[in-house]
Amino acid sequence: MLVTSNFLYSHSRYYGDVKPENLVFNANLQEFAQKATYISCLASNGKIPLEKAFQDLEMLWKQLEDSKKQLGVGEHPFQVEGENT
Repeated sequence: MLVTSNFLYSHSRYYGDVKPENLVFNANLQEFAQKATYISCLASNGKIPLEKAFQDLEMLWKQLEDSKKQLGVGEHPFQVEGENT
């Protein structure tokens, strides 16, 4: 049976390095993409003003950047797991 929430909030499989911070950031990135799509569609169809859409997208982007910084994703891309530097 098709579940409506799976259709509306679909998530892709993660293919990167399996670390907790990467998995959390991937979930945040997918949520960002989903919300950005909704905002874009609402603005394109005249349901919300373009200025509001732009502000909402800026806020979402800032939240995603903050999430990346807090999780430390990409700070040490060549560090081997278990290695202290």
